[in-house]
Amino acid sequence: MKQAFDIFLTFLVVIDPAGLLPMFAALTAGGSEDFRRKMAWRGVTIAATVLFFFAFVGFGLLRVLGIGIPAFRIAGGILLLLLAIDMVFARQSGLRSTTKREEHEARERDDISVFPLAIPLIAGPGALTSLLLTLSPAKGVGHVALVLGILFFVLAITLVVLLSAVRILHVMGETGANVITRLLGVLLTALAVQFILTGVQTGLLRP
Repeated sequence: MKQAFDIFLTFLVVIDPAGLLPMFAALTAGGSEDFRRKMAWRGVTIAATVLFFFAFVGFGLLRVLGIGIPAFRIAGGILLLLLAIDMVFARQSGLRSTTKREEHEARERDDISVFPLAIPLIAGPGALTSLLLTLSPAKGVGHVALVLGILFFVLAITLVVLLSAVRILHVMGETGANVITRLLGVLLTALAVQFILTGVQTGLLRP
């Protein structure tokens, strides 16, 4: 039960539906309700496809590159720590949002579901890294099913949040969204440090 909660918390913090609210609202500003609904559905569906595909090919890619799990844990932990720092200080960087030029390009697009919504806002570096980190101690098909099931649940939450973006922002505002993001950032900091420590410990114990 604790393991499932930790996995859920990791995905919830990294994907950060509350943090997506202001960006999604800005990218779909001026669009109709039908347009926002369509972008939300397509964006989450495409992100889910990317994440689930990466879940099955990610470890093969690591083996081809000769990257061990301990090294990936340490590198992934550092990446998540940088992401957590951005969240705590409510900073927008390439790790969890688009750059200024990318945002400008996205505003000129009729379809923002693939870029930047699905990638990198939902299925970004942090989400891809977290997925492999939670799958790395896999103990058979049951564990993989648990991780992917929790990921699907968090993506469903993200979809609901995006579909209700205008109403939610009207209630809590961008400041409220930033407060939630900061709190999640503190939790992600602890998770990131734990990934680094586990990677170091595992690496030292290997023959």
